Amino acid sequence: MKKLLAVILFLVGGGAAFLLFETFHDYRGYRGSVIVAIPPGTSAAAAAKILTDRGVLRIRAPFLALYAAGRFRHRTLKAGEYLFDHPLNARDVYAKIARGDIYYRLVVVPEGSDRFDIARILHQKVGLDPQEFLEATAHTDLVRDLDPAAPSLEGYLFPDTYRLPASTTAESAARIMVARFRDVLQARFGQAMGSDPGGNLHSVLTLASLVEKETPNPEERAEIAGVFTRRLQHNMALDCDPTVVYASRLASAGMDPSPGGPAPITAGDLASNSPYNTYRRAGLPPGPICNPGAASIDAALHPAAGDSLYFVSNLHGGHVFASTLEEHNRNVARYRREVAAQNGTVVQAAPAPPPQRHRRSRHKRVPAEN
Repeated sequence: MKKLLAVILFLVGGGAAFLLFETFHDYRGYRGSVIVAIPPGTSAAAAAKILTDRGVLRIRAPFLALYAAGRFRHRTLKAGEYLFDHPLNARDVYAKIARGDIYYRLVVVPEGSDRFDIARILHQKVGLDPQEFLEATAHTDLVRDLDPAAPSLEGYLFPDTYRLPASTTAESAARIMVARFRDVLQARFGQAMGSDPGGNLHSVLTLASLVEKETPNPEERAEIAGVFTRRLQHNMALDCDPTVVYASRLASAGMDPSPGGPAPITAGDLASNSPYNTYRRAGLPPGPICNPGAASIDAALHPAAGDSLYFVSNLHGGHVFASTLEEHNRNVARYRREVAAQNGTVVQAAPAPPPQRHRRSRHKRVPAEN
């Protein structure tokens, strides 16, 4: 009887020692790093199996023992994705999942991205269905108090770097980006917008989105905002290429077939009857055509004074501005000669561009002609 008791005690003690060793001994059965997904509703036993299958744990028993002890403190396992990139012991693995220390993916939304761009970015980074995001951002409930006239959430999805879990939904992504916009609006532009930001926010954001798309040069933004403002004051058409591009993206659900971005504007695009076509429709388009950054919003709020009404690319990331059509035509002719020289072609005599015509620089397109 004593021998049996001794054997039992030895086995129990040995088992306890082994369990204690496995609980506090660091282990890594994978190379580099591994992301482990614990789906919602996963039991502790199933989670332990996932962790051992992926090489995070050597055996399941210590993890399950810690889970059982944690139940007395009302601790549960949190669903989500977890990054493991160095050896951990079972106690640390359990604590990580019980805390919900989930892995967040960095999602960078560049300034000037429209909601179609963002849909693709979210699909690439967190696997979100692009169509779901487009549908979610077509509804304006999140900004109705700010802009009752907003046709979508375009302009209110603030461009920034976000940390999003893989479980992010279209609705939650839109909510996070709009919340960031509200924070920036209040912190940086609250005084400029006054007590009723909705009073002119729609036009400010729309103008800011045009400025954002027209130039990547921060030093030019206020000057371009001034050109657009004066053209509006003179009842001149804005003739803004990016609005035509956006109209085309709306017509094709924003999914450009080429990875390099929007295709060049065609004569058909310029002739389209879209309300976003500022060649055929007077005034600002119905709403923003992208999500501008703070610098472009500031430029729209504080357009530069002057008399310039036209601009054309200088082929160096900026623009040449003109106050008269004659001066602008000379700038356009010089632009064409420089483009031809770069391409090794000869410039043929061509009629001057129609009045009130200017060109963006980002894609370095030659001014269109009728």
